[in-house]
Parts: sequence; C-alpha cells; structure tokens
Amino acid sequence: MNIKTVTIVGANGTMGTNVSAIFASFGDARVFMVSRDLEKSKAAALRAGKSVKADSIVKNLIPADYTMLADCVKESDLVFESAAEDLNIKIGLHTKIGKSLKKGAVACTGSSGLSISRLAECYPEELRGQFFGVHMFNPPYQLPLCELTASPYSDMRMYAELKSYLGNTLYRCVAESKDLPAFLGNRIGFYVINEALIYAERYQDNGGIDYIDSILGPFTGRTMPPITTADFVGLDVHKAIVDNIYANTHDYVHEKFVLPQYVQELIDKGMLGRKSKQGLYKMIKNDSGDKHMMVWDIKEGQFRDVINYTFPFAIRMKEYLRVGDYDQAILELINNHSQEADICLRFLLRYIIYSLYTAEHVGYDLRVADDVMATGFTWCPPFAMMEAFSRVCNLGELMKERLKPEVVGAVNIDHIISEQIKSKYDYRIYFKAK
Repeated sequence: MNIKTVTIVGANGTMGTNVSAIFASFGDARVFMVSRDLEKSKAAALRAGKSVKADSIVKNLIPADYTMLADCVKESDLVFESAAEDLNIKIGLHTKIGKSLKKGAVACTGSSGLSISRLAECYPEELRGQFFGVHMFNPPYQLPLCELTASPYSDMRMYAELKSYLGNTLYRCVAESKDLPAFLGNRIGFYVINEALIYAERYQDNGGIDYIDSILGPFTGRTMPPITTADFVGLDVHKAIVDNIYANTHDYVHEKFVLPQYVQELIDKGMLGRKSKQGLYKMIKNDSGDKHMMVWDIKEGQFRDVINYTFPFAIRMKEYLRVGDYDQAILELINNHSQEADICLRFLLRYIIYSLYTAEHVGYDLRVADDVMATGFTWCPPFAMMEAFSRVCNLGELMKERLKPEVVGAVNIDHIISEQIKSKYDYRIYFKAK
C-alpha cells in the first residue's frame, strides 16, 4: 500500500492532531489537516510536531479548512476522519468524502465504537469496499494500539494491505475487531472505568473518587487509575462511549455502562476533565506557583483537597513490590479482608473475566485481549494478570469464592480458566510500587 498523501478530517481536535503527526512522521506522508477554521488547522500543525517530538514534520503538514475538503480528498491516497464521536456528524462528513474519494484510495474513521457498516453506507456502492474502521488510541505516540475493523462491504485484499501498512509502516499494534459497539479495547476498558465511577458514588461517604482511585492505583497493574483515566480522555468522550455500549449491547455487565448522575451533572456544567482544566479532578496553582491537586467531592458537590489514603493492604503490597516479591504482593491482596482490599481484588478478578469474555465475542483471537489492554491502556493485560494470580492460588476457585453470584452464574469460569495461555507480556512491569 503506497500512501503518499493523507487527509485528516477534524485535524484540530486532540486525536486529529496526533494522528496527523503519526502519518507525517512514521508514514512520511504529506498530510492535509482539515478543520472548520484555517487558523485552527495552522495551530494544530504546530502542535502535531510537538506531539511526536519532531518539529521537522511540520513541513509535511498542510493546513486546510472545509471549503478545501473536496480538493484534499481528490489528491489523497488515504482519508482519515477524526471528528466528534457523533453518528450524524460522521454520516455528513463521510457522505461528503464519498463524493470526491478516488478509486483505490482508503477511507477510514477513527471512531471509538460507532457502526463501521453504517458509515460505509455513506459511500457510493462502488466505493464501500474502500472504507474501514481504524481506531487509534490517544496519545498514539505513546499508545501504539490500533483497532482495525471491516464492514460486510470491505475489500478484504485492501483490508490486508491496510493492516500491513498500519503495522509495518506506522508501527501500530493492530488488533482486529468485529464491527460491534466500542469494538474491543473500549468495551473492556470503559467497563472498568465506569464501574469505578459507580463505586465512587457508592462509597462517597468514604471519600468517593480519590478513595476508589487509591484502591486501584499503579500497584494494581495500571499506569493510571481508572477514574483519573476518565478525566484524561474527557467526560464527554466517556459518556459517548458508555451510552453507545449501553444502548447497543446486552451482556451480563449491561448495567455497569449506565453513566452515574454526578458525572452527567459535571458534563452539563462544562467540567469535562483535563481538556477543560476541571472535571473529576482539578489542578490549581497557589500564590507561590506550586501546583495542587483537588478532587470533586460527590457528597458535598464541590472540590476539596485530594486525600493521601494509607490503606494497610496497599502499603504492604507496595513494600513487597519494591523488593520484587510479586507473589507475596498478590497473596497480601488475596488474604487481606479489609473493605478496600476486597474492592480491589474483586475489580481485578472481574476485569480478567470480562476481558476474555469480550475477546471471545468481539475479537477473533483471545490473545487480542492482552494486546488491547497492554498497548491501548497500559494496564496489566488479562492473561498476564492470570499468570500473576495462578502462581499463588487456584484462580478459578478464587473467582468462584470471591465474586458475586450474578457474575459466577453468567460466565463459565472453568471455560475461561481453561483458555489461559502464556502471555507475551510480563506482568511484573505493570505492578508499580507507588
């Protein structure tokens, strides 16, 4: 696949800017950066260079606006739409792209979970085979995951060529996903994130948001705690993802995709997370210029100082992790029956189960569950986490003992355990003593 010229639609957004940089740097392509406002496109081009720490690529980035869209598309070997996660907006854009797309050029959407089949139908019948879902994770310079999705109309020869281009030229970790809501990575990741948000509301008397994040910190196998992750991606984006999953799926965790009311209230106030400088968390500067983190208190309806929680189980886990005794760290989690340790353990067990359950239904290979969580979320992937637990206990029996009947009754745990394979990821690099 010879991709020399690329058009990015919605290039001034965070994802559009970063994807432009990936095509310009890794792909050495000329990139038309199209947004509604030419000045915004120019500013995005400068940001793109910084996102991959290569200002030299700016010469390959050509700012444009929507009045130039047709001409840009006509010249392009690949068109990548990165507009807001709104089906009607995307339908309008792809209808326009379809009028100018040349034969043999690739058209794709960066959607995080909308129907690829529906968007393919925006194109003339003879061009539908050239359309694919190409969902990169943000920021793509640090997170190499790319979910590739075909539609029933897709030209599978072109699909194979695109897969090779994404993997070998853009250096993406390509995870193939069926055309189902939220695909695979977000289906798993946002299940955990939204459940953490639900738990924050449930335990608001204990502290709520930072209480749950402290229970599920880096010592549990993740770079970023789940509620902090929601703040990072944007609460509006989080809402779009979980609303789509809730409306279009009906698996055993269906109710875990209901957005908590306090999150909706923050969205209504324009408090969307880091991109609006306040959301679930807020960073402030005092008079001396020192930074200070605050958190939204669900019970009080206002910000307060983040609490430095000192859970005994977490302290001891970190002590073991500092000396490289991962087995004892896991045993501490299993054998400590405090409320916080119990919450943590059940979260990790449910994460393993749902990851593999989802991979079986949404992916084409169970191994893909490891790829999407390791390279898209930098969380300890499920098979690697299974290995960590299986070293010190009978994991199947632990699941049956510690999980609620609605989980044990809905999923064949023995089947999941029987599917365990050696992970290519080392669980030890994910469990951090912090």
